[in-house]
Amino acid sequence: MINTLIGDVGHASVIVAFVAAIVSSYAYFMASRAKIVASGDNSWRKLARGAFYVHGFAVLMVIFALFNIIYEHRYEYYYAWSHSSNHLPVYYMISCFWEGQEGSFLLWIFWHVLLGFVLIRGGKKNKEWEAPVMGIFSFVQLFLTSMILGVVIGDFKLGSSPFILMRDFMTDAPVFAMDPNFVPQDGTGLNPLLQNYWMVIHPPTLFLGFAATLVPFAFAMAGLWKGNFTEWIRPALPWAHFAAVTLGIGIMMGAYWAYETLNFGGYWNWDPVENAVYIPWLVLIGAIHTMIAYRRGKSGLKASFILVITSFILILYATFLTRSGILGNASVHSFTDLGLSGQLFTYLAAFAVLAIGLLVYNWKKIPTTEKELSTYSGEFWVFIGAIVLCLAAFQVLFTTSIPVYNSFLGFIGIESNAALPADQIAHYTKFQLWAGVGVAILTGIGQLLWWRKGDKGGFTEAIMMPGMLTLLFASLIIVLSKLGVIGNETIDNPIYITLLVASLFAVFANMSIILNLLHKKVTLSGGAVAHIGIALMLIGILFSSGYSNIVSQNTSGMVYSREFPDDINRDNVLLWRNTPVEMDKYTVSYHGQFQEIEGVPGYVNRELLFPTADEYKAIARGRIQVGDKVYFETGDTLNLQSPENTYYEVQYKEREGDKTFTLYPRAQVNPNMGLLASPDIKHFADKDLYTHVSSVPDPNEEKDWGDLKEYELAAGDTIILNDYVAQFNGAEVIKTVPGITLKEGDVAVQADLKIFGEKKTYHAHPVLIYKDGMAGYYPEVVADLGLRLTLMNVDPAAGKFKFGVNATQKDYIILKAMEKPFVNILWIGTIVMSIGFVMAIMRRNQEGGTPKAARKQKEPKKVQAA
Repeated sequence: MINTLIGDVGHASVIVAFVAAIVSSYAYFMASRAKIVASGDNSWRKLARGAFYVHGFAVLMVIFALFNIIYEHRYEYYYAWSHSSNHLPVYYMISCFWEGQEGSFLLWIFWHVLLGFVLIRGGKKNKEWEAPVMGIFSFVQLFLTSMILGVVIGDFKLGSSPFILMRDFMTDAPVFAMDPNFVPQDGTGLNPLLQNYWMVIHPPTLFLGFAATLVPFAFAMAGLWKGNFTEWIRPALPWAHFAAVTLGIGIMMGAYWAYETLNFGGYWNWDPVENAVYIPWLVLIGAIHTMIAYRRGKSGLKASFILVITSFILILYATFLTRSGILGNASVHSFTDLGLSGQLFTYLAAFAVLAIGLLVYNWKKIPTTEKELSTYSGEFWVFIGAIVLCLAAFQVLFTTSIPVYNSFLGFIGIESNAALPADQIAHYTKFQLWAGVGVAILTGIGQLLWWRKGDKGGFTEAIMMPGMLTLLFASLIIVLSKLGVIGNETIDNPIYITLLVASLFAVFANMSIILNLLHKKVTLSGGAVAHIGIALMLIGILFSSGYSNIVSQNTSGMVYSREFPDDINRDNVLLWRNTPVEMDKYTVSYHGQFQEIEGVPGYVNRELLFPTADEYKAIARGRIQVGDKVYFETGDTLNLQSPENTYYEVQYKEREGDKTFTLYPRAQVNPNMGLLASPDIKHFADKDLYTHVSSVPDPNEEKDWGDLKEYELAAGDTIILNDYVAQFNGAEVIKTVPGITLKEGDVAVQADLKIFGEKKTYHAHPVLIYKDGMAGYYPEVVADLGLRLTLMNVDPAAGKFKFGVNATQKDYIILKAMEKPFVNILWIGTIVMSIGFVMAIMRRNQEGGTPKAARKQKEPKKVQAA
């Protein structure tokens, strides 16, 4: 019988979490009413806290239950069956947890719980904010928890439960009609592209960023709700920094995962799902700048409200885009529709209407200042920077939302055939590149005017040294590129030169700020450090994307296949096994197929592995050792880590020099997804050599072996096989055959043939078994030489052995390789940017520790609409 206890516990915990979120949100709403706060009655607040704690405990129970069904391989549950399998290591089981929609919603809910606990703890010191902020938090949790509620009443469905049984999900499957208690022996497994360590850490980081955007939104909403229009900025600003850095790191982790795992040759493909996260991050960065401007000059409060609210609404819109199924085939990694599109739209609409309604209602009450911003004031350039960021976000948003427009028009009866741009990379880049130029210039000018004297003379003095250094280094880089010292192409594109100059200016301008702040307080320079990081990222993007160089150009004049796209025939090199080919400045050769073996570092040649009925086990055909250490002896049974993955050994040798290195690009031919290729990357100081396979022979297709040729040989005889010299050394009776049980009376004979290849000598050991009066043939395939050798008969009296030999096309791969110059600058810039944000968080937290001083400041009188 199926044990449903853990699923019942999990589903009951979801219900408890949902009800507790309702209670908490209502109790916090009541606690927020002015008269109750004034009277000192804490009963509603205590009830709200208690309900939120219950909600948090219930969420932890849901997480425990869901991970238990994955970890224990409880395939009676659809979630475990559809996302995991028996042979996944524990760290990939963690990835299984959030591969599905329900698990990712649960991860989002979990982060909200932890952030809520932190806010409650902080609320005990600052009680005026706890109730309204946590009221918003609990209300959001109510909506999110409803997404995994899984309650069905007639045709009405509220949420999708991760604890649904297979027999309830697949009601039409014949197997459940025959046996309602049927449980599959194995699951379908984790998406092969997600079997990467970045997928263990990238989603939690990204969802923490999603969750953290709720905090500044909740403070802004609380400020509007309670009429406290100014002081919400102080507690919200550190959280806005935290949300921005976490979301930014999460985005770049996803970019690096794509760089390491996908084969489009980069880290960003302007996929709608990538865009959906990038858009709110840009707006949130703009919000941070307007909030800082208000803290300093009491201007930009309304802009801060708008941008903070917009960033959270865009997070909800991104959720709707990626999970409603509305993107269809427009994205390679959006979720399929689980019937939650209506719920997701309600979630988005509820908070959009609530936030916009509160903002409109209080618009005229929000304080403004009549202070005019000078062209030489830092605040002015901060606002210009926020505008540039928002325009960049809007451009991406407008195009990404084309499927939404089509769906909406279709819903109201208007047919629309609008399509996303055919070349999305070119479409977005031509706009975003200029946005990058604007951001770089503004981060330099804005910082100089922020920290220096705000007049023409002071600005001229401040800009002089960074400007001179910029021109010097930009000229030097261009000249070195022309001489071939930097990269493979001359930097002569005017747009790229503009971006390079702007980014260098941002670096030097912000470095001058840091040097001037060293004698004060280190944390004051957090903004300058972050801006340097962003400028470095722009430089890294410029070189690695703008000057990426394909080194695997097809110079043979041969078309590999008319079925291949033009780029494969043009930009790839064909490598026959063990046949060196000249490729740009390298001599490159392919040396066979390898696999990962548990307990063995690196990769093991498949020629040393004898397959068994269990695809995850093999028998060693020879000694397996790395260096001087022997890991397995001949005949030992070993475990394969991922038998579906093949690693292709590709050796590079620089033609001008003696440097050699070996890469192992990975690929698998998936029956549902086709060829899934992941690159291997050689990292140099000034570039990455990015290598992946574009085509391999289909391992699922039977090889087209030529006609069988028979040879009768005696020990010591020599013959020619497929242009190779082969020598028969003799044969022996063996007592064990890998994968075969020999009984008394069975005889196994193993031959030994030595074949002399171009680069190495091969030993083939075909086996002939006489078992139960019948002959069984176990041929040896020498893939390097395209030979299959079969021992067909033994004549002991004459000392003769009959062999059958088939020949086929030699093994090959079609390989693409490209150089990514200075891509390391992008990753270094990401780290520098993150350090700057952390410094800014530390500074804002220190400032937030003195709220009494802030309360003494009077709000500026409202004199005009901002």
